Amino acid sequence: MKNIFVLFCCTVSLLTQAQIKKQPLLGHRSANILTVNNFQFKDLNRNGKLDKYEDWRLPYEIRAKDLLSKMNVEQKVGFMLISSTRLKNDWSFEAPKTTEPVTSDFNEIDLVQTMNMFSKQPLPIPIMSAAGTTKAVAQYHLRHFILRVNTSTQTIAAWSNKLQAICESDGLGIPAIVSSNPRNHITKDASIGLSVGKTSFSTWPGELGLSATKDLKLVREFADIARQEWAAVGLRKGYMYMADLSTEPRWQRVEGTFGEDANWVAKMMTEIVLGFQGNHLNKYSVALTTKHFPGGGATEGGQDPHFSWGKNEVFPGGMFKNNLIPFKAAIKAGTSSIMPYYSIPNNTQYEKIAYAYNKGVLQGLLRKELGFKGIINSDTGPIEMMPWGAENLTVTERYKKTLEAGVNIYSGSADPAPLLETVKSGRVDIKLIDHSVYLLLMEKFELGLFENPYVDEEAAVKLVGNEMFQKKADIAFRKSIVLLRNEIKTLPLKPKTKIYFESYFQKKGASASNVYQAANNNYDIEFVKTPEEADEIVLWITSGSKSLFDSDGTPLYLSLSKNAVDVDYVNKLTSKKPTILLINYTNPWVIDEIYNDKNNGNIKAVMATFGTTTDAVLDVITGKFNPSGKMPFTTPISEDAAQKQQSDVPGYLKGTAYPLFKFYEGLSYK
Repeated sequence: MKNIFVLFCCTVSLLTQAQIKKQPLLGHRSANILTVNNFQFKDLNRNGKLDKYEDWRLPYEIRAKDLLSKMNVEQKVGFMLISSTRLKNDWSFEAPKTTEPVTSDFNEIDLVQTMNMFSKQPLPIPIMSAAGTTKAVAQYHLRHFILRVNTSTQTIAAWSNKLQAICESDGLGIPAIVSSNPRNHITKDASIGLSVGKTSFSTWPGELGLSATKDLKLVREFADIARQEWAAVGLRKGYMYMADLSTEPRWQRVEGTFGEDANWVAKMMTEIVLGFQGNHLNKYSVALTTKHFPGGGATEGGQDPHFSWGKNEVFPGGMFKNNLIPFKAAIKAGTSSIMPYYSIPNNTQYEKIAYAYNKGVLQGLLRKELGFKGIINSDTGPIEMMPWGAENLTVTERYKKTLEAGVNIYSGSADPAPLLETVKSGRVDIKLIDHSVYLLLMEKFELGLFENPYVDEEAAVKLVGNEMFQKKADIAFRKSIVLLRNEIKTLPLKPKTKIYFESYFQKKGASASNVYQAANNNYDIEFVKTPEEADEIVLWITSGSKSLFDSDGTPLYLSLSKNAVDVDYVNKLTSKKPTILLINYTNPWVIDEIYNDKNNGNIKAVMATFGTTTDAVLDVITGKFNPSGKMPFTTPISEDAAQKQQSDVPGYLKGTAYPLFKFYEGLSYK
């Protein structure tokens, strides 16, 4: 009797859920519409009847289990890969084959690489980084893709609809999820796998700049605006954001972090996740993949584990657990996925093998200790390209070890054959495969993709990058600027001041010096063409540091002279007139060759930027906007200090002799 009562209650519960659900909008192209009890449903598998997974009235868990039971092993394995996808005339990862513009049609050419796309070293076996789109969907059963190309809103939205249409027409009609790296930021190192850089979307400060605003409400607004733009074009998942800490100042990925303080980064991650996903995944959400677990910032010598010379993560200060704080916040906020990094942990209790292979880290720490129940998404290429600590294992053995460690979806390869061989060999428990596919299906159901994966192309063009969104971003640009020194109240500039404004950054085949001349001068100052004519010099330096993927294993330095800044030129320029110095920080640069608190010469004011605009700088130096930004990290006082610090210790704990500019430092005019 008790069991009957429980069954009755469960049935009533399900009926209640069904009754309170309203008919959703069904986006469809080839699927027929079934009408049952005056409700409409998509016949995705074209069998003429309503299956549980097609019934939007049922709980997602029931739908996911039903669909899982209908998938064969080939479909399941294809479902566990996420690879790059390309549009027609999109030649990401290779030299262009045509000069024609990118269009919304499919690129049907397979991209098979024999060289590691990151290290440029030969691969032990070729890897198919991208499959021709039709083959990917119909033959390989892929349903997870990474969009790399930077193209127009209209093109992305139209392509997204075409992709969903071919997915709908194939097999069980499972929709695709398209992911991307960040697309809303000014960034110096816009590279495949890091950030797309400036796009048609609203443009905001870099991640360090958002952190420097110290405005969590504004950060939430950013995330919500970006969410709307991404969803409008069919991008429903982000390979972002980095919860890593910038405790190693030489690390070449500092620019993508929110800084060095774990508790502050945790607050940033909370706002980011809630802004993109909402309180739970829903049809308006963009799901996030928080990375790189358990924190990748404590690199050895600043070198990155994309390369063999950077594969070790070290914790000389014993602060491994400090790295977990932002991930705990992201998990609490509900991040859909977490991505482990390539690094091998040293000076910890865990096995010395890359995190994707590390059962103690993924199952023991992430799943059991931190309670994460979402998707574990490998970084790109842990099997074929960066198998640190597992180099002596065969490809089959690598898949087996990573599956048993807890990886649910593999990034990098579009070819399911090696994973399929592993599964069919019987060497892994099929329950691991089923559990992974179940988690991935749940995400799709929660995002509402089975009901409507399509977008309104015209509406997307109107929404993405609209004036209202950009005005909010423009506020962030101004709030991200940090005033660090302001001798004798040099700033704000007095009316009628004559300024020579130079932006300094190295670029191939051109002068590093770029003199600003206002097309429409909206400021009560005069722009002049030479330092000699000026009352004040405004010098804005962006270092020419090596891109991550140009790394060659040579030592990394933070001094400006080691990062493509001609310090002799700078010192001669600043000696001519009182100078306002701006440094664009993508790392905590050492600037003692041109400025220090004991010998600052003619430099009367110092400001920090983190990816901002000229207009924002001018608004701050003229007093139209009162600076309010705070430093997201500490900057070393010297190169010697940078080389001798402990990579897992935040700058504010590195001792009183370490900093020039301190974490959270920042002045205002009032």
